[in-house]
Amino acid sequence: MADTNYLKDNLKGFVPVEVAPGIMDEIARGSSILQLSDVKQMKSDTMKFQVWADKPGAYWVGESERINTSKASWIFPEMVAKKIAVIIPVTREKLNDTTIDVFGELKPQIAEAFYTTIDKACLFGTGSPFEKNIFKSATDASNVVTRTGALDIDISEAMAKVEAQNLDPNAFAGHYAMKKELRNLRDTNGNQLAVMGMKENSLYDLPLSFVRNGSFDTTKADLLCGDWSKSIIGIREGIEFEILKEATLQSVTMGDDKPLSLAENDMIAIKATMRIGFLPIKDGAFAALAPQASRSKNN
Repeated sequence: MADTNYLKDNLKGFVPVEVAPGIMDEIARGSSILQLSDVKQMKSDTMKFQVWADKPGAYWVGESERINTSKASWIFPEMVAKKIAVIIPVTREKLNDTTIDVFGELKPQIAEAFYTTIDKACLFGTGSPFEKNIFKSATDASNVVTRTGALDIDISEAMAKVEAQNLDPNAFAGHYAMKKELRNLRDTNGNQLAVMGMKENSLYDLPLSFVRNGSFDTTKADLLCGDWSKSIIGIREGIEFEILKEATLQSVTMGDDKPLSLAENDMIAIKATMRIGFLPIKDGAFAALAPQASRSKNN
């Protein structure tokens, strides 16, 4: 897109390729669920997966004996893409800027709005259009361990819930207030169980992600662990935008305590949308370390 193309000449469409990847990169950096999950490109609004329910078995066979057979059964979970949107009001003068410049400037706001909403929905089901989320997946499989006070043992018990399903936990996600508690954990030799690095954190030698965007529901869990290859994120298409000129934004209140009217306040709004799918394909793959009952009630 040439610099002579102004936003007023492109009132809707896909975010220019010059800046769209940068927005997606910021979303990926800010979202814990995107960092941990298996991300796939969706070619349509639905995507099916073939998952073993009961695997076929092999048998020892003697000479001239009949070989037994067993029936393999499958389940076919389906991931459905849902639309997520953010509306950002800006001054009308932005219409005179290039589309590239506008989205380059709004990149942090768009990315933060998206990754916060995505993490809330996928981790705990907050405002979610999806049937499943990581915490519900752990709960449905009875993989919730309530803290007792011995944090290292409690974490091990949560990991054991996943291991009992013949799966290996490969990462943790926790809220930011857990950072100090984990940093203070030591084994019997005084070695740190959680190591906080400049680029990567680890717990029991597994990657540890702290959810920085306020999406972690601390009333339900302190840590989530699991085999995150069983958590699938689907990206349906690029980020689309539309310029709004006449709308009234009920969620934005002006100084007179009235909703923002774009026409009356001589402003425009940029609506950005994208479509993503989410599916935990195996319930037993995830476990949650729940806060002590007294703290949970106080919250």
